[in-house]
Amino acid sequence: MEALIRHTGTVAPLERGGVDTDQIIPARFCRRLGRTGYEDTLFFRWRRDPDFTVTSERHAGASVLVSGPDFGIGSSREHAVWALRDFGFRVVVAPSFGDIFRANATKNGVLTAEVPEESAARLRRAAAARPELPVLVDLERRTITADGLTVGFGIDDYSRWQLMNGFDDLRATLSRAEKIDAYEATRPGWLPTTIGS
Repeated sequence: MEALIRHTGTVAPLERGGVDTDQIIPARFCRRLGRTGYEDTLFFRWRRDPDFTVTSERHAGASVLVSGPDFGIGSSREHAVWALRDFGFRVVVAPSFGDIFRANATKNGVLTAEVPEESAARLRRAAAARPELPVLVDLERRTITADGLTVGFGIDDYSRWQLMNGFDDLRATLSRAEKIDAYEATRPGWLPTTIGS
């Protein structure tokens, strides 16, 4: 997983709230094997609408998605994050997120930045007016800067640490291998252990 400390990109505005994982990627596409190749399934039902901005030519290449509240709610579907990532989104900004979606995003290197609703709306308006507008997302400082606006965003410390180090759950555990080995070495021999066989 690639570390994320600072990211500069353009914004695709999504003027919707309550976006569930089935809207992000319909269930029928979740039967595929593998974790890549989902870019064509992102917002599959909506992208046929010529007025749908996220997948429009005006916002081609955008790597920051800014949505309304309650993004990623609904079923536990890691495929939703894979589709966003494969399409090119590295950051999703919204006033609130589904808890499971947020956890899945972190595991897959996608930052979920929680901002006040008015800040998200202002970023969407700016991107709609100027699709080429650059946005700087600074995870170290927990800020988003664009169009004269700098806003702080919420993220828990552990998710921030994982993203800044490029650690999925397995790499996060392995980063503590020495401490795990030291602990296991102190346990009585009759207790279960992860060392040896």
